[in-house]
Amino acid sequence: MLRILLADDHPMFREGVRSVLEGAEGISVAGEAATGDEAVRLALELRPDLVLMDLRMPGLNGIEATARIREADPGIQVLVFTMFKDDASVITAMKAGARGYILKDSDRDDILRAIWAVASGEAIFSGDVASRMIDYVTRPLSRMDAFPELTYREKEVLSLAAEGCGNSEISRRLGLSSKTVSNYMTNIFNKLQVSDRAEAIAKVRAAER
Repeated sequence: MLRILLADDHPMFREGVRSVLEGAEGISVAGEAATGDEAVRLALELRPDLVLMDLRMPGLNGIEATARIREADPGIQVLVFTMFKDDASVITAMKAGARGYILKDSDRDDILRAIWAVASGEAIFSGDVASRMIDYVTRPLSRMDAFPELTYREKEVLSLAAEGCGNSEISRRLGLSSKTVSNYMTNIFNKLQVSDRAEAIAKVRAAER
């Protein structure tokens, strides 16, 4: 029997997913969490085979919760189940240790297929997300390649800033604290020899030409 922990802050959504899972052969719901902190606590207490993890929850977000669970017990697989499909969310979730990433508009069969695949150690993405990931890893030279002095994380932060994201949005997407994002921005300014965000973004725009 495959034991699953549901982590999502919407009770009605959890109820709907629970009914899908409990109606499937070979699957049981070990517990439910409404916050990232609760997801970590219950995962380590109940030791489910898999956590079905939302990304946006009160307190600890799904990416941070995934990282903590995987660090404490690599045997617990995490399948992200969310409505966010931007590159930053997908990539950061996978870096945190998630084995799969599916969208909340997936149908019942796709959800169950993804659960069994991840439980078996495979990596799986929703079709939409898979296409974006292929584009991401095969796209030609990134605009960030013009800044070899920046670390990978600094490039992620700068790229999101150039897309118009403020520090709070960058913090949410990358699963970082606001203070950490501010520190990254300061490092970026120093390395690019600019005095503010506008100048840094102007350099990115110039690199795109």
